[in-house]
Amino acid sequence: MMLRRGFILFLPRLVGLLVVACCSMSIVYMLACTPKGDNQQLALPRVHSPTAKEGYEAILQEREEKHRNYIISLKKQIAQLKAELQGRTEQLKNMQNQYPDSLDIRLDHSRPEKAQANLLAFLRSQVDKAEVHSGVKLSTEYAAVPFESFTLQKVYQLETGLTRHPEEKPVRKDKRDELIEVIELAVGSLNKPDGVSKAKPHVYTASDFVEGIYRTEKNKGTLYELTFKGDAKYHFKKIVLFRPFGPVMKVKNENVNMADTLINVIVPLAKRASKFRQFMQNFREMGIQQDGRIHLTVVYFGKEQMNEVKSILENTSKSANFKNFTFIQLNEEFSRGKGLDVGARFWKGNNVVLFFCDVDIYFTAEFLNSCRLNTQPGKKVFYPVLFSQYNPSIIYGHHDSIPSLEQQLIIKKETGFWRDFGFGMTCQYRSDFINIGGFDLDIKGWGGEDVHLYRKYLHSNLMVIRTPVRGLFHLWHEKQCVDELTPEQYKMCMQSKAMNEASHGQLGMLIFKHEIETHLQRQKLSSKKT
Repeated sequence: MMLRRGFILFLPRLVGLLVVACCSMSIVYMLACTPKGDNQQLALPRVHSPTAKEGYEAILQEREEKHRNYIISLKKQIAQLKAELQGRTEQLKNMQNQYPDSLDIRLDHSRPEKAQANLLAFLRSQVDKAEVHSGVKLSTEYAAVPFESFTLQKVYQLETGLTRHPEEKPVRKDKRDELIEVIELAVGSLNKPDGVSKAKPHVYTASDFVEGIYRTEKNKGTLYELTFKGDAKYHFKKIVLFRPFGPVMKVKNENVNMADTLINVIVPLAKRASKFRQFMQNFREMGIQQDGRIHLTVVYFGKEQMNEVKSILENTSKSANFKNFTFIQLNEEFSRGKGLDVGARFWKGNNVVLFFCDVDIYFTAEFLNSCRLNTQPGKKVFYPVLFSQYNPSIIYGHHDSIPSLEQQLIIKKETGFWRDFGFGMTCQYRSDFINIGGFDLDIKGWGGEDVHLYRKYLHSNLMVIRTPVRGLFHLWHEKQCVDELTPEQYKMCMQSKAMNEASHGQLGMLIFKHEIETHLQRQKLSSKKT
């Protein structure tokens, strides 16, 4: 009886437990068998279901719809990114127009990634600004920047100066390396697989290069257009390259005090007393009166006219109260290199700037400052390109009188030329001259020693500053071509003499002088008849 009562009391609890168990199983079943959401895999219908085919089609259709919507979304994002990129490009162009100086484009070295992005944006803008994709409007015919052309062996150049030829091999290492690099880069670019054509690609080499043209816009970059042989006759492959110039970057900012920097002007001399008198007038005005930080060393060869030269030097010393000079006399045949070497080694004071000079040179006080600023012991030597004067009697032959020397010293193509083949006038510290070994004393006479010293500096670790200067002139003097020269030497001497006499136009006027006079006489006769 008691057992029965216990069972009756326990039965409701048992039923409750069974109900809870059934509910739990139902929930588990629903979670396992209900189709998944959007981000999960859809439940597939059972294979033996009568609606299996329709279920598969519905699922595939739903997936296709989702992919279509995803593609549409991606296209919208790409369009937005393109619009954003266009906007940023316009902002960059506006900024460059507002700040044309590349110094305004700062490179933040504390954030390398941003600095690299800014630099790439600037370089791309250089391509856009240059005449690469289209031309630009120019004011005159002289504003166009001409191209120069080149092949594997030769460069054809417009700006030849007096030492280069219209057609020549690229002698300067930087130009030679530049053109080789461009050709190699073009060949490498042409041989890159395009990933489209299935035909066997043509392998290009430097021998396929036909010709190229290039030009440099100073504030933008260098444009190269290279032509290669194609796959068939009359077929060519053309590639355009551009080397953009980067933004101007500050390298160094320093104060330079030249108040106590002395220049020792060394002049080798033999005879030529009248030329020395003219030189001392220039030296007194520019060196003593205007500059004042200068010493003069005259190395005189022989004894002829020596007393006259010494008298000129002593008179200048007295009248200008100038004591900073040295006179050295050598009883031997004239040698410019020997004279300069002796003068440089004779100095016993502190390290000094040496200015190797000639008696037919005119310099200004501004040049003396350039001499100091472009030399640095152990680092820099200065090789200025001076302006060489034409024959004044030809230049001013149609004038009533020849102007004074100071009035003649103007830099124009009618009055002279940059003497870019001369290396005799140079400034360097005495320590650098001694360390480099000085002049080759085996070279006699005038010429050759300057080029030898110049090459020594080029082969050293010193920086050679070579630039035209406005304050250094070579005064014209007649060049003598003596009879002792061989026919070939005499011809070369006469060609050099013609080069120093006048410009091409002025020499042409001399050659056709008779025809010009005849024309003028006919004009006068015809005007009288009328």
